[in-house]
Amino acid sequence: MAALVAGTPWMRIRVIPEFAPPFIFRRHFRRNFSVRASIDSDAPVRVRFAPSPTGNLHVGGARTALFNYLFARSKGGKFVLRIEDTDLERSTRESEEAVLRDLAWLGLDWDEGPGVGGDYGPYRQSERNAMYKQYAEKLLESGHVYRCFCSNEELEKMKEIAELKKLPPVYSGKWATAADGEVEEELAKGTPYTYRFRVPKEGSLKINDLIRGEVSWKLDTLGDFVIMRSNGQPVYNFCVTVDDATMAISHVIRAEEHLPNTLRQALIYKALGFPMPSFAHVSLILAPDRSKLSKRHGATSVGQYRDMGYLPQAMVNYLALLGWGDGTENEFFTIDQLVEKFSIGRVNKSGAVFDSTKLRWMNGQHLRAIPFEELSQLIGERWKSTGLLTESEGPFVDDAVQLLKDGIDLVTDSDTALSNLLSYPVHATLTSPEGRPIVEDKLSEVSAHLLAAYDSGELFGALEEGLAGWQKWIKGFGKTLKRKGKSLFMPLRVLLTGKLHGPDMGSSVILIYKAGNHGIVSPQAGFVTLKERFGILRQLDWEALNQDHPALESAATISN
Repeated sequence: MAALVAGTPWMRIRVIPEFAPPFIFRRHFRRNFSVRASIDSDAPVRVRFAPSPTGNLHVGGARTALFNYLFARSKGGKFVLRIEDTDLERSTRESEEAVLRDLAWLGLDWDEGPGVGGDYGPYRQSERNAMYKQYAEKLLESGHVYRCFCSNEELEKMKEIAELKKLPPVYSGKWATAADGEVEEELAKGTPYTYRFRVPKEGSLKINDLIRGEVSWKLDTLGDFVIMRSNGQPVYNFCVTVDDATMAISHVIRAEEHLPNTLRQALIYKALGFPMPSFAHVSLILAPDRSKLSKRHGATSVGQYRDMGYLPQAMVNYLALLGWGDGTENEFFTIDQLVEKFSIGRVNKSGAVFDSTKLRWMNGQHLRAIPFEELSQLIGERWKSTGLLTESEGPFVDDAVQLLKDGIDLVTDSDTALSNLLSYPVHATLTSPEGRPIVEDKLSEVSAHLLAAYDSGELFGALEEGLAGWQKWIKGFGKTLKRKGKSLFMPLRVLLTGKLHGPDMGSSVILIYKAGNHGIVSPQAGFVTLKERFGILRQLDWEALNQDHPALESAATISN
């Protein structure tokens, strides 16, 4: 048995000569031989991400790209982007552009590929057909591949027979032993044909996957497989092998759904005399019900999360933790820290569950880690673009961001946070079950004293002085009413903000006061000024409110 080469996959294939034309095996095969990952350990690390441009970039694909990127950067290697667009019917340039845009948004800049170039191009499979045909002819000449003239009907019949016999649906080998004369006759008739790879009929193949450990397959379950279709188009496994080899890819890091493809690809590597890369197959991303994550579980593409207001640094951080960890309790990483810490040996082989709640939490952590000036600019521009404010910067924006940022996990949350601050749903709060105890605690008396403070100019004078003025005023107001703590603050919060809960009351009232003076709030924002709020308080029918009647609305739905 072949010895294990440290740090590299290995495999062993036993071949039984009598199952294939003698001249082929005498010329090309030994009874026993091994295939090893033979990339020079001193050679530079080269990895690739190879998406198909048939749709949006799925979060699973984004994580695969990220692991390749982190591995390359941590090893001082190259991250190659290759577009696998051989599915001519489904591949579109629009999808390719969307994938490139999403990768760029995540900050996963590629060293070689579309838009960048490189020494191993072209980087789209559709532009490499001549190369595939060249290597297919080489395999035909060496005897590793033969022409198969079977019609679709014949192939379907083979499948039916295999099913009846409860055997794997493998090719019967009808044209594997055809005489030269039979082949020439079909060629002369113009019969369409495919190129089939000769697979040894007995034995097994093993690799040492860098994530999953030893993986093996029996060769008798495979059968001779097609590498070139009758229309001249190459098959996926053949393209991938030729591309990875000719681009000098040292490590193939990809999703575990590609693990079965490794068998075919290893045989092609051996037949063409290409050095074998190391393989690492990453587990699938699972939904909370532990099924494969799909559209039925909600957003699954990177573009969707970008449009929902997620930050690229939060997406990168969260995707990295889906199957990887640095061995500590730390969960907050910048991309530079991930490069420093990343190791393929710490990638878990079991499936990772995608938790949208945790992603939202993590986005909030990254949002609040942004320097305040940048955060204020980001949210201020958002407020102006959504029509809440007429300006995107200034003291009001800075104060509002400072007050509301702890309740914002997504940039889009800032709209709701500011709208809640500016609104005044006092009627709904007072008539709700949660508001009933506050109304019954002589809220009308507090309201009368508050209106007096407003009428005298005392309250607005205090607000002009900012937080210090507010704190001095509320202390005196509490002494007048002989209230303190919750019995003072809850009634005032309801009367001034219209809500039971929210950010710091003093800062909120000062901000509402400033908003009414500066004219920065758009008319369509639904803003109720302090002056208008006191007008509403004057008109409240406290006698009716103190009577028992059905709640009109739960305050839980209108509080922050």
